[in-house]
Amino acid sequence: MAHSRSARDFVALSDLHPNLARPNVIGLVIGKTDVRSFPDRKNIGTERYTFSFTIRDSPTYFINVQSWGREEYIRSLSESFRVGDCVTIENPLIQSKEAEREEKFNPVTPSGYKLLLSENHSVVKTSSCYDTDTRLLALLHLPVKDPQDYYSLGDIVANGQSLHGRVLNVLAAVMAVGEPKYFMTSDKRKGQRCEVKLYDETERSFPIVCWDNESIQLAQSWIPQETVIFASDVRINFDKFRNCMTATVISKTIITTNPETAEANVLFSFIKESAQAGALPSPMKELPNETINLETVVDVYTVEQLKEKALQSDGKLEPVHGIIYGYISTLDIDESVSRVLRNRCSVCRFIVNEVSNTCTFCTDVSPEAKSTFASFDILVDVTDHTGTLRSCYLADCVAEDTLGCTVTEFLMLEDDQRTAMKWQLLLERSKIYFKVTSSPNWRTGLKVNLLSCKLADPIEASQSLLGRDWNYL
Repeated sequence: MAHSRSARDFVALSDLHPNLARPNVIGLVIGKTDVRSFPDRKNIGTERYTFSFTIRDSPTYFINVQSWGREEYIRSLSESFRVGDCVTIENPLIQSKEAEREEKFNPVTPSGYKLLLSENHSVVKTSSCYDTDTRLLALLHLPVKDPQDYYSLGDIVANGQSLHGRVLNVLAAVMAVGEPKYFMTSDKRKGQRCEVKLYDETERSFPIVCWDNESIQLAQSWIPQETVIFASDVRINFDKFRNCMTATVISKTIITTNPETAEANVLFSFIKESAQAGALPSPMKELPNETINLETVVDVYTVEQLKEKALQSDGKLEPVHGIIYGYISTLDIDESVSRVLRNRCSVCRFIVNEVSNTCTFCTDVSPEAKSTFASFDILVDVTDHTGTLRSCYLADCVAEDTLGCTVTEFLMLEDDQRTAMKWQLLLERSKIYFKVTSSPNWRTGLKVNLLSCKLADPIEASQSLLGRDWNYL
């Protein structure tokens, strides 16, 4: 069997074998890893680069492809296509795979072979599925596993820690897609993380975490409360700090967006009915105790202006939302963990009583239905050219975004790594969104909650220093 395009034949993936001379194949990219590097044993002091992807040319057949080579070649090749693209491969090396070893870290495929790409002998080209074989388009929405072989989110939660470490399949809808967070690892490599909230008929909110650029880019294309995914081979873990089950996208994972299956159609119907009934919350990003749309916050202040406004209000300051172009001047995250983390209620997200570890706000919720999770709770100083706001509140999701890590990841860091993280953030010119309220019990008389803190655009920051766009009071 072969697919034909003009006078050129493509060998079906199911017909591949090592004795074929100069085969050409075509397929839809259904999975892809990030570029990685390893020390080159033959050339001490240098590194070899690699990445893998998976292509499919029929409902029943797909195969893994691996490429090794120079950094320039590997990065250029990786950047030339994405999941969902159609590629043709000329003259790959067909090699038998060691299933037990290779499928530990790569997608499980029905093929007994894998394809190896050589910079000198193989050619990879992207092409339009419309121009090659329109049958490939249908494969984009067909899961690689049995569409009935999955756990509902409720099943995962109900089974709890017994599923910790298991790799399984999930069918769920997308509730919300978080912003990617970027950080530096202890060995000075750049890292990234993105968390997506899933839901289905059995569970309202379930986190799945992406750690690689490919899955993060795919996740950014999902539409909250409209997209359904079938994620094959995700790792399930129990997050003891958040006291909940989570899923993680790993190198084995293949995600099918908006699968065309009977099971997915039932979930699509549930999404539609729930939306029409108004039974779903807003997909906007959650902040502790309130939801703020940062796009509506446009007024720019200096520290001096905020202090003057507070003095003029005679202790009756209405809540003020605004922006400061400044920097964090105090950030004590490398001292005692107890000064950085507090427990919050999983229902209302308020900080719980430290002695009893119970929530005093959710009085109408049974104790059995409530749990707590560790959350950032940090006091920082914010400074600009006019002065300093002391003891500003950097907490929960905003702190995670600012630090570029979760509580779990933070607790795994050594003291010197936390110190390094602190100095990466200190004194960096930032665009800081805030909410200020009058609080006689607060040590400064003003309670300042940071809503976002990200590196400022240099031009935008310099304009603020020149007095442009300030909200003079």
